[in-house]
Amino acid sequence: MRLLIATTNADKLREIRLVLAGLPHEIVGLTDVGPVEEPDERGRTFDDNARAKALYYAEATGEMAVGEDSGLEIDALDGAPGVYSARFGLPEARSYPDKFALIYRRLRARGAVTSPARFVCALALARQGRVVFETRGTVEGVVADAPRGRGGFGYDPILYYPPLGRTLAELSADEKAAISHRGQAFRALRRYLEAQPTRL
Repeated sequence: MRLLIATTNADKLREIRLVLAGLPHEIVGLTDVGPVEEPDERGRTFDDNARAKALYYAEATGEMAVGEDSGLEIDALDGAPGVYSARFGLPEARSYPDKFALIYRRLRARGAVTSPARFVCALALARQGRVVFETRGTVEGVVADAPRGRGGFGYDPILYYPPLGRTLAELSADEKAAISHRGQAFRALRRYLEAQPTRL
């Protein structure tokens, strides 16, 4: 049986496949199922967006679909960029280095050099018109004093993880999968799927 991960992000899909490796499911992304128009992401929370994406893509493709929404919350910026992480700073801040610079400017404007922050990943699994599983993962850290590291993607270079003394972009793929928000959420999904092989 196929399991559709509702993303076109190759980096994200690679991380997810690492966590789900060995399941009796063919893990596919949106580029594997043909063109499907993207839904509007109007949810006010990561969980709202994950549910909406899972239901939308399950209906549009007929596949069992995983909707996932994730992003960075920075306490000193009142939780921003939050659910707007991918669109943060547009149209001016198009690249992630541009987004980093904007974050640092906004922190300085509030008299902060750094701030507690976290990555959040909300996940929902839908099939046949209903959500059958939901979970979320978080990884707590602080905004690094400057971007560091060449691994990972997105905001990884600016989230410093104190237990390992590095940003997420400085971790190996295995280290990141072991502690990341997305790794946590997809390991929970894996356990769910392993427990229900006959129904799914």
